[in-house]
Order: sequence, then C-alpha cells, then structure tokens
Amino acid sequence: MVARRWRNLIGASGALALSAMLWFNYSAVLPLIIDDWGLSGVDAGLVYSAFQVGYLLLVVPMGMVSDRYDPRYIIASGATAAALSSIGFALFAAGTFTGSILRFAAGVGVAGVYVPGMKYVSTSFNADRGRAMGIYVGTFSAASGASFVLASWVGSTSSWPVAIGVTSLLALLAPAVILLVGRPPVSAENGDDADLEARREGIDLRILSNPRYLLTVSTYSAHNWELYGVRNWLPAFLASTVAIAGTSNPAATAGLLAGAMTAVGAVGNVFGGALSDWIDRPTVIAAGLTISGTVSLSIGGLQWLPLWALTGVVLVYGIVVTVDSAPTSTMITEVVDDGRVGSALAIQAFVGTLPGIVAPVIFGATVDHSGYALAFQTLGVAAFVGVGTVVLVRSRFDVE
Repeated sequence: MVARRWRNLIGASGALALSAMLWFNYSAVLPLIIDDWGLSGVDAGLVYSAFQVGYLLLVVPMGMVSDRYDPRYIIASGATAAALSSIGFALFAAGTFTGSILRFAAGVGVAGVYVPGMKYVSTSFNADRGRAMGIYVGTFSAASGASFVLASWVGSTSSWPVAIGVTSLLALLAPAVILLVGRPPVSAENGDDADLEARREGIDLRILSNPRYLLTVSTYSAHNWELYGVRNWLPAFLASTVAIAGTSNPAATAGLLAGAMTAVGAVGNVFGGALSDWIDRPTVIAAGLTISGTVSLSIGGLQWLPLWALTGVVLVYGIVVTVDSAPTSTMITEVVDDGRVGSALAIQAFVGTLPGIVAPVIFGATVDHSGYALAFQTLGVAAFVGVGTVVLVRSRFDVE
C-alpha cells in the first residue's frame, strides 16, 4: 500500500510538472512580448492576470468535483484544456485582448490540475503529509523554473510564439502520466479506496466559521501576492539590471536566472514541508515569510549589483519565497474534516488567487510610475501581512 501511495504522488507530481510548463511561459518571454506588442506595464500585468482569473473562476467547482469523483480524470481533462489554450496563444495571440482571452482559457484548464492533485496527494498521506505536499508543490516550482529556462532560450534563439508552443505541447503528455501511473484514491488512515460516494454533498460552508481555517487562508493569500508578483515580473526586472543589460543577450540571461530562481523553489517547498512535520507549521511559515519579505523589500534597489552577487540574491530569494507554501497548504488539510479537504483547498485557492490577479497589475503600475525599487515594496509588505496572520494562528489556537 505504501507503493500505491507513492505511485499516486508520482503520478500527480508528474502531471503537475508537465502542466506547469505553460503556467509561466508567458512571463519567461515577457520582455520579448512587451517589445513585440508595445505593452505598457499595466497591459503586461493584465495579460498575466487573465490566466489567474480563469483559474479563479473554476478552482472551487474543480475542488468540489475532486471531493466527489476520482481526481485523476479531472486532472487529465484540465491539463488537456490548458495545453490546447496555450498552444492557441502561441498561434493566434496578437495583443492585449486576444492574449488575455487565450491566457484566461489556459487558466481555466489549470484549475482542473493543481487543486485536484493536491487533494489526491493529501488523501493518500497522513503522518508525513507535509513532506508529500512539499514534494508535490516543489515539483511545480522545479517545472516552472525549467519552463522559464526552456522558453527564454527558445524565445531568444527563435521567437516567443515558438517558445510558448514548445512548452505548451509538453502539457499534452500530462493525461497519460496521471492515468497510467496513478491509481484510484486511497485513504490516508487505512489504505482503503477512498469513499468518494460519501463526499457528494458539495461545499460545507461551515468551514468558513473556522477561524484557524480563515487565518490560514489569509496567510496563503499574502504568500501568493508576493510569489506571483515576483514570478511574473522577475525576468523583466533582471533584464533592466546593469549586470544583465550589459550581456550579449539580456532576455535569455534574465530568463535563465529567473528560471533558476523558480526551480530552486522546489528546495524551499520540500524543506519547508518536511521541517513543518518535525517542528510546527506556523513557525516554519512565519520564518519563511519573514526572510522572503525582507528580500522583497530590498531587491528592487539592488540593480547595480555585479552578476555574481545578483545571482546569489536571486537564488536565495527563490528558496525562501516558497518555504511557507507547502506547510500552509498542509495546515489547510488538517483544520477541516477529511471529507471536505478538496473543497477547503479549493476555497483556499480561490481566495488566494485574488492577490495573484491584483499583485502583477499593481506591480506593473508602480513600475510605470516609480520604478522597480518601489514596486518590490508592494510584495514585501504583503509577506509581512502573512507573518501577522500566521502569528495569530499560533498565539490564539492550539497547534496540532
């Protein structure tokens, strides 16, 4: 049965990795798209946020469905829809409007991958759930980083449509991975097939009266404000730095470093998840947000750093900005009834995605008005708001 649980984790993580190749491929070639379409900072942020809006609209229904039916089929369907929409972006997008429509459609598809996969993994693990969730979420970081590297390299040597097309095609393999490797959901308590029929009552809104749940969702929202803001804008910021602007191919160099930053986030995810199994989750979350928030407050003023120093700061940033992610999602699964985990994760993702929509636009507007130094302050402040909410979790409620 242990092997079955790990097969489920491998299947879910593999499908997520392939689907994640299209999540940030737009961001990876953002400098090229800005030049091609003549986008302002706000326009560029709007195209990115359209993906988050699509994700937002479907994530709760997908979470409900994953409580009722085998998540493998939801994941396979979502990955296929996301891949086809992203391929459409590569072929047909020609400006802010068409680009936003197609990115919106890709976000709708991804809503059927991430949360159902998280539900699928959490159902299969109990005592070491933090580690399992860290591996799952860490896979997303590693694959996103690989997407940055691949898309920016292909874009710099060919064109941004080719880069987005190549990374989107990989997502078409996700259905085969989840259906061939994964097995029907199992219960973390006894190893039996999960009783999906018992979970067909929909979302129980009583979870919204659970203060620990609400505070944890608030922490996750603050995390996403910082995370999605930096992941969308980091390539453009790096291309503007003295060290990278002076290279022979700034766009490719910025994409490579942004990809490395995103990929090392897998280290932060796995480390944070495993550490939270050993200590307690609020402490790990607060520590991660404090360090990442400090980097966010300062990095915008470091455009003068030499390349080696800038690389070091960015890689550290990539690790610490994800340390809190897996512990936060794991804590969500522990403060609600087992039969409502999918719905709880879906509401978490819904509320947490709202900052992911707003943050890139506010960041872009701040860049247009005042530059990157002040724009990064908007991310650092959000991280420290998250520290405040998780401190409330620790101080007002017993840590399980």
